[in-house]
Amino acid sequence: MSASTGIKTPTPADIRARKGKTPLVCLTAYTTPVARLVDPHCDIVLVGDSLGMVLHGLPSTLGVTMEMMLLHGQAVARGLSRAMLVIDMPFGSYEEGPEQAFRNAARLMADTGAAAVKLEGGVAMAATIAFLTARGIPVMAHVGLTPQAINTLGGYKVQGRGPDADRVLADARAVAGAGAFAVVLEKIPSPLADRITADLPVPTIGIGASARCDGQVLVVDDMLGLFSDFRPKFVKRYAELAETADAAIARYAEEVRTRSFPGPEHEFGDEKGKPA
Repeated sequence: MSASTGIKTPTPADIRARKGKTPLVCLTAYTTPVARLVDPHCDIVLVGDSLGMVLHGLPSTLGVTMEMMLLHGQAVARGLSRAMLVIDMPFGSYEEGPEQAFRNAARLMADTGAAAVKLEGGVAMAATIAFLTARGIPVMAHVGLTPQAINTLGGYKVQGRGPDADRVLADARAVAGAGAFAVVLEKIPSPLADRITADLPVPTIGIGASARCDGQVLVVDDMLGLFSDFRPKFVKRYAELAETADAAIARYAEEVRTRSFPGPEHEFGDEKGKPA
């Protein structure tokens, strides 16, 4: 229960119980101001390792560190009062084995206040997910296109087409069976996403998957149109803030150069209250 709003923040158990009910709304956030904007509208706010590309200009998520996830996780936590906070485990923080994963997941949750962690991988990560959930670490799983594995997947390609559908289905079943309370399905064909959603006992959250998933997630900067040079097929832009910002910055620059900003209303006067 949030002391400021009186609204109960959902728990991983609450999210799991939403299977087949009203679709779950999830967006990423990386800063306190954005967290405050998305909080009233979302069931889940994800501090994704996509922050490496969105905020830090990295070419992929592989360079994201635990320290980066902690810093942004703490910032987002300060902006939430009702949505459930989930934080990504960065590349290299859990793949070595269950014990490493537990140490790092416990640190992320303890230092940010997150209700759960998210990690990528299917069958290979099932034992780790079971280890974490048995020790009080709720896990959101992520299968299909897993960005931390782009070097082995050959890039940001659609996963699960043709014979590869069996692999993605097996991954989804494995992580749900290991105890994940929800499963993100990224960039897979919609018929496969529909099949997985019908098959799993836990909610599926789609990103480039299907409208029939139990919920949807997008990178908030993508859906707000803060990038003008790249638009993934699965992203719907609900605003074009990059264009608005560019126009505003251009106007500011022009007013500075013509000395029309700051105006008298933006200046401080002397002791008589008149501008110098």
